[in-house]
Amino acid sequence: MLTAIVLICSAAITPDIQACNSDNATAVMNVPVQFENSEACFMQGQAYIATTSIGQGLGDNDLVKIVCTRSETTSVTRLRIK
Repeated sequence: MLTAIVLICSAAITPDIQACNSDNATAVMNVPVQFENSEACFMQGQAYIATTSIGQGLGDNDLVKIVCTRSETTSVTRLRIK
């Protein structure tokens, strides 16, 4: 099973989206559903962030990265906003 982690980074701090990680992200969210395949994980991760107030308030300088990891190795369990 896979878990989607949503990372929101500032392009001013992390202009390369590949460098965006849980340490430099301005917000980190764990999608509260597990997925059987990576396609569903990415699609539902995008849909999840779009329905949140954080997702609806994203600015031009915000970058969104969806990371799908095996559920048993995921350590992010809650929302964190810097």
